[in-house]
Amino acid sequence: MLSPRDMLPYENEGLTQREGTAAEMRAPDPLRRDPIAEAKRQWEERGWTDASEGMAAVTSIMRTQQILLSRIDGVLKRFDLTFARFELLALLSFARSGTLPMVKASARLQVHPTSVTNAVDRLERAGLVRRVAHPTDGRGTLVEITPEGRVRALAATRELNSVVFSQPGFSATELVELNGMLGRFRRDAGDFGDDSSDDRSSHEA
Repeated sequence: MLSPRDMLPYENEGLTQREGTAAEMRAPDPLRRDPIAEAKRQWEERGWTDASEGMAAVTSIMRTQQILLSRIDGVLKRFDLTFARFELLALLSFARSGTLPMVKASARLQVHPTSVTNAVDRLERAGLVRRVAHPTDGRGTLVEITPEGRVRALAATRELNSVVFSQPGFSATELVELNGMLGRFRRDAGDFGDDSSDDRSSHEA
């Protein structure tokens, strides 16, 4: 089991650089007018009223994603991680054995296998994961998180929780509503089904 002392290098780094992180994540000087509201007005002036609300919503979601990802990147770069590599480390740390087949990791992260391979390459060079032979499938490869990977993943998660996830810019009520709306949208778009039994088994791998 990892001791608190094992986490000190990254814990201390997060604490001593918290002030710098806030400066790095600060948005540029705000525009005088909301460009998305202006685009909506232009849509309506051109007779595209039936699409104007949808255009504004989609564009706002895309811009919000950029803002949140910038905040996340501001935290993770101190741990020498991108969000993609952090997601993979977190996924492996949740697995009971700390290992997953490369194919399953790709499916769980909803990314192309090539993206997982690239992430594993970078993490392996950093000593945070390693490839191991599949015990029953001679053609398969497992990716396994290392002790150092667990330390890095936990420290990064704690900092993300503190800086971003616990204060994303929405109230508690708004978050519940937002998760409900986005969850329904993703399900209806075929992102996932209603059966979560396979998800539970994946965390027991």
